[in-house]
Amino acid sequence: MSFDRRLFLPVSQEDMRERGWYYYDFLLITGDAYVDHPSFGPAIIGRMLEDEGYRVAVLPQPDWTSPDAFAAMGRPRYGVLIGAGNLDSMVAHYTAAKKRRRDDAYSPGRKAGLRPDLASVVYSNRVREAFGDIPIAIGGLEASLRRFAHYDYWQDKVRRSVLFDAQADLLTYGMGERATKEIARRLAAGEKPETMTDIRGTCVCVADPEVSAFPFVKVPSFEEVSRDKRAYARANMTEYQEHDPFVGRAIVQKHGRKYLLANPPALPLTTPEMDQVAELPYVREPHPMYDELGGVPAIEEVRFSVTHNRGCFGACNFCSLAFHQGRVVSARSHDSVVREVEALTRHPGFKGYIHDVGGPSATFRRPSCQKQLEHGLCKNRACLAPRACPNLDADHMDYLRLLRRLREIPGVKKVFIRSGIRFDFLMKDPTGEFFSELVRYHISGQLKVAPEHCVAHTLDYMGKPHIEVYEKFKEKYQKLNQRYKMEQYLVPYLISSHPGCTLEDAVRLAEWLNKEGHMPEQVQDFYPTPGTLATCMWYTGLDPRTMQPVFVPKTPHDKALQRALMQWRKPQNRKLVLEALHKTGREDLIGYGKHCLIRPQKRKK
Repeated sequence: MSFDRRLFLPVSQEDMRERGWYYYDFLLITGDAYVDHPSFGPAIIGRMLEDEGYRVAVLPQPDWTSPDAFAAMGRPRYGVLIGAGNLDSMVAHYTAAKKRRRDDAYSPGRKAGLRPDLASVVYSNRVREAFGDIPIAIGGLEASLRRFAHYDYWQDKVRRSVLFDAQADLLTYGMGERATKEIARRLAAGEKPETMTDIRGTCVCVADPEVSAFPFVKVPSFEEVSRDKRAYARANMTEYQEHDPFVGRAIVQKHGRKYLLANPPALPLTTPEMDQVAELPYVREPHPMYDELGGVPAIEEVRFSVTHNRGCFGACNFCSLAFHQGRVVSARSHDSVVREVEALTRHPGFKGYIHDVGGPSATFRRPSCQKQLEHGLCKNRACLAPRACPNLDADHMDYLRLLRRLREIPGVKKVFIRSGIRFDFLMKDPTGEFFSELVRYHISGQLKVAPEHCVAHTLDYMGKPHIEVYEKFKEKYQKLNQRYKMEQYLVPYLISSHPGCTLEDAVRLAEWLNKEGHMPEQVQDFYPTPGTLATCMWYTGLDPRTMQPVFVPKTPHDKALQRALMQWRKPQNRKLVLEALHKTGREDLIGYGKHCLIRPQKRKK
């Protein structure tokens, strides 16, 4: 199934000539293959700028070994916009064990190695070689998470803000539509990037922080956080708390003789603005230049999916969402989502199934409480963990009415939900109507949810509810399946080796899994990604919320022991499981009882 390349933004001089272009305004560089779909940030930014009247060309996965590929389409009139892709480029390249990944779902034919490590930095430096002093703005997830001095897990050191290493003029963080639109407007008006110090959702390098247009707070400098882990933890907590579009202040962090000025977050898009962005003329497919290379596998999960919301007030400490999209939820209108699904039914590959109607957390359609919109997010508590806030608005009816409308669209056989059902939020729904219809209509055989662990203090470090909430959810889920004579399963996601999880805790998790009759097929080791509170714990050994010490399983062997306990039945894990049980004095779990994890070793004849 191939689509006309003229439907896409131009990717070559030939494409531009075919459009009659003899100049263009912005070059958009991405570390992913070019997929013109609203699940891909560069597609959103490109289509939004096109809608504003600018001429935009896309340069996906350029050869970064020389500046030639970056200059191939000529110099844009106004500037270059750079993103590493939908993932941090280091996460795209390496596993939690720092092993090189063999494939890349965001590249044609799953081919690995088509983007460099720290792509934002490498691309920006090559653009400088190609075009000299042209205005450069970096954005996307990698830039968001690395906007301050940050711990880099792969190099095991604190790095400067990516803005300094990239030699870029501006950094946009979060969902960058507002900031990018303002930058484009001002560049087109002839303004120099060094004067753009007042744009929300951006970071700039300044000689004097007093140029800030907003009230600001200073955090310890790059040099301080590099040598003092307590300073790092204090800075990280301030950066997290000020990520608030309503009451957040600008943040200043000194780097050598210069200062990083991080302006407050951009205000969330309104519902009409989200509708407009979602309904730009996306092809919803990879560019046809990839057809002979095996296509771009990442499209398969989202081709027939719909994103209806942004933001997540779940505030899991290991998740980058709080530091990127933020904790304030905004949503599209029902009519907009309905129009998108109606358009999907006309897609030549559509077979009647909407794979997902979700977002960061599928059931969130509004802020967790109305107080947020005036007073911002609570600084010293989370909305859902360790227990739900009394002010939480957990009414699911708006989302349920949307799903009911989608089920009635001609040509739609099933509407599934796959992206992040928050079971703790669901259990607070006052009516229970949504839970019943979820089980009856919206599960494709199994529902994936994320209890993550079973030990209370480990869950507290994760920012997750205690396991009793999940167990009540599971009980109700099973009863509803029995009521409606459905055979549907529950798949719990779990994390091993999270900060705060001791070997004794890992044994208790194995016990709990054994009692549940579940052994996960895949295990996720904790992955220290830049910016998160959990990564701060991992690096500093301190909980930045309390500044108290926290145990961290760091060595490869410590992590292997915890991982093996979650898959205790696998023969190859037997030696590690035995070692863990002996180390923790839990020999009671070695035997033949149903509570035991493994059998005793047989004596050799």
